[in-house]
Amino acid sequence: MQTAQDAYLIGLTENQIIIRDTIREFASEKIQPRIMEYDESQKFPVEIFKELGSLGFLGIVVDEEYGGSGLGYIEFAIIIEELAKVDPSIALSVAAHNGLCTNHIFRFANQDQKKKYLPDLASGNKIGAWGLTESSSGSDAGGLKSFAEKKEGYYLLNGGKTFITHGSVGETAVVMAITDKQKGSKGISAFILEKGMEGFSAGKKENKLGMRASDTSQLIFENCKVPKENLIGNEGEGFVQALKILEGGRISIAALSVGLAQGALNAALKYSKERFQFGKSLSEFQAIQFKLADMQTQIDAARMLTFRSAFMKDSGKPNFKEAAMAKLYASEVAEKTASEAVQIFGGYGYIKDFPVEKFYRDVKLLTIGEGTSEIQRLVIAKELLKD
Repeated sequence: MQTAQDAYLIGLTENQIIIRDTIREFASEKIQPRIMEYDESQKFPVEIFKELGSLGFLGIVVDEEYGGSGLGYIEFAIIIEELAKVDPSIALSVAAHNGLCTNHIFRFANQDQKKKYLPDLASGNKIGAWGLTESSSGSDAGGLKSFAEKKEGYYLLNGGKTFITHGSVGETAVVMAITDKQKGSKGISAFILEKGMEGFSAGKKENKLGMRASDTSQLIFENCKVPKENLIGNEGEGFVQALKILEGGRISIAALSVGLAQGALNAALKYSKERFQFGKSLSEFQAIQFKLADMQTQIDAARMLTFRSAFMKDSGKPNFKEAAMAKLYASEVAEKTASEAVQIFGGYGYIKDFPVEKFYRDVKLLTIGEGTSEIQRLVIAKELLKD
């Protein structure tokens, strides 16, 4: 059913609208009834991922020859937004699986690597993880310390990663490590690791405020032998590869932010019509009407920034600044919208029987993950001051 919130679909293709309807129906039927079960147990929903893989939603931007769907970032944004309206934590896992590990292999790996790893990732037979962040290097992504020493026929990897989505459930991981300490960020390389490799293990699983169904864990490398054929590209190219992957990742987090915000607003809008105070529904009070109007206006603006960036990405145009703008604005709009939604619910917004409580917990990650708001502002300013 077309709603007022679907106005952005004007001009999109019939296939894109079918994709929207398919993922919306799936989220409603398969995810909605189990949201709090996943949240309370902090259990990664393997069965949901298997079904998403069978629908083609785990290899969204991967070419069909490698088992993917061969779609673009506009479709990617639509899928993530629809999932996030229902459960942002599952949307986060889908975004990370598609946009980070899987996309890194698709964009930068050689043919043999693509044929080996992508079909299992695109089908959901294997879950992907992506390791850049370390305990001593968050926003300073170039300051990582994991070191891969080149040996005869392999690299000996030591170190660790933290805050890794799918760190404990992922079977395939792309990780960045230093191969030349003298070259700084230009000495960072990217490697494909597989679960079961000697010296490669998952560490502590994080107990998080929100996004609790999305697995977040440490990765540990203790004299891990990585075959030389698992190097992605050439030595020293890993950091540049990671920055390009993060550009696309920011589009997905912007879409997630839009979806979360729209989900929170939809819940608040419904509640405002049903809740009566002083003989009137909340929606009849101008103070509430103004909140709702501002929330939808800001969400639509965030959505436009997100789809502009997705369109530029699909068109092959540089969009480093635009992706940062979309991620910055959408995540901050989502945070504000979730807070206002709780305010409209009043005391009921503070308990787990109502959906805005979870939106409020989930939303904070969006101004932190894949580059904080402060980093996005630095990126935007740097691009503006180039000329």
